[in-house]
Amino acid sequence: MHRENDSRTEHSSFVTHLECSLTGEQYPADTIQNLSRAGKPLLVRYDLPGIARVLSRDELARRPADLWRYREFLPVRRMADIVSLGEMMTPLVPLPELAARLGGGELLVKDEGRLPTGSFKARGMAMAVSMAKSLGISHMAMPTNGNAGAALAAYASRAGIRSTIFCPDQTPKVNVAEMGAQGAGVYLVNGLIDDCGRIVADGKAQAGWFDASTLKEPYRVEGKKTMGLELAEQLGWDVPDVIFYPTGGGTALIGMWKAFEELEATGFIGSKRPRMVAVQAAGCAPIVRAWESGTDHAERWENAHTMASGIRVPKALGDFLILRALRESGGFAMLSMTVPSATPVTKRRVWPAC
Repeated sequence: MHRENDSRTEHSSFVTHLECSLTGEQYPADTIQNLSRAGKPLLVRYDLPGIARVLSRDELARRPADLWRYREFLPVRRMADIVSLGEMMTPLVPLPELAARLGGGELLVKDEGRLPTGSFKARGMAMAVSMAKSLGISHMAMPTNGNAGAALAAYASRAGIRSTIFCPDQTPKVNVAEMGAQGAGVYLVNGLIDDCGRIVADGKAQAGWFDASTLKEPYRVEGKKTMGLELAEQLGWDVPDVIFYPTGGGTALIGMWKAFEELEATGFIGSKRPRMVAVQAAGCAPIVRAWESGTDHAERWENAHTMASGIRVPKALGDFLILRALRESGGFAMLSMTVPSATPVTKRRVWPAC
């Protein structure tokens, strides 16, 4: 643990190491990392008892209502490395009429459209780019269906980091234009997002860029987990009964599940957990198929097609982490536009508007 007295540039950092999400093998923090030796995502681990000793609910309540209020739970060690575009705490919007039609209870939407670049992708990119700045990375590349690329372009531009982005040729034109307008080098690919991902991976050695693909670096999930931290605080240090999450790569679902674990370990919440529900479109539903078949990994979905481009992910690198969270929480996976009989209708439900 590293501490400095100058609070203008430093804060207490509680990162201890990185850990392979499959094998548990440990890796050093403060070094550039992609996947583990097992080819799986690395997760950031913290000195959680240390956080519990120095951070309280009262202290959090006195801080500005933004993403960085949770800095003890985040990996950025130096305040000077934070790359921010103004990531506010997003509101919970009640939907009483829809809740009544579904049988009662409380239904809330977490409006992530209030974030910079207009989507929850800003959370992950704020963290990934801040950590890239701290580690001296000068060029980042990634595949995207739209919103994540727009967020990378914006945050990388703010940090003075070069960005190169590959998009499926069906990516909405507005997203492609947004990336280019914010300084990214943008390339359209005749294929899907995993085809774009292969180009990023294959070009890494020759182009010298850092591969910032979903879950191929440890820090986007840390930004996404702030959705879970915010939810708990906004609900009076309680958690929803059910969280419905539109699922492509599933980073925020994985992150929220991690957030609740860390909040319990630091005494901010009890052992109650929400049922996590992965929602996918019928035209690209590998997690739903894996859930229904009882497997730990999802096979690639061929000929994927969805109206919502952001969830058109034929094969998620973190599939086993998504499925693990569903099973540990007593949740499930479902197709969009359906309301399964297993859904509680008399309790508090949250749907992130990503």
